[in-house]
Amino acid sequence: MRAVVQRVSAASVTVDGEVVGSLALDSGVQGLVALVGVTHSDTADQADALADKIWRLRILDGAEREESAADQGAPILVISQFTLYATTNKGRRPSWNAAAPGAVAEPLVDTVVDALRARGAVVATGRFGANMAVSLVNDGPVTLVLDID
Repeated sequence: MRAVVQRVSAASVTVDGEVVGSLALDSGVQGLVALVGVTHSDTADQADALADKIWRLRILDGAEREESAADQGAPILVISQFTLYATTNKGRRPSWNAAAPGAVAEPLVDTVVDALRARGAVVATGRFGANMAVSLVNDGPVTLVLDID
């Protein structure tokens, strides 16, 4: 599994003009946006490990040190993103062959969301398979790529 995690001061996702997920952040408060991609061989155990990594990743500003979403109770917006597994080795057209099909990917993205919530996270989501407009203010900027093998 792969995720691109961004520290944000604002974030929302819209489908067909309707906001389907957003982070309620007060001024000066940070949250995370996690774009999650799934490949064919990924498992529920990897989804759980990815959720734990996102939850405990120390990239938020703390009073005296970097803190995690777990430390601060920071909200997380999780959005499925099959394009994280694009292959661009040949030509100019990306190949999506490494991305798992929806029937495989959707339950694993749901497992990430469920695992985050089980750890105590407040989680908002996009809508799987929809054409989503993601709006965010990257704070820092801080953007990390996480791979769970």
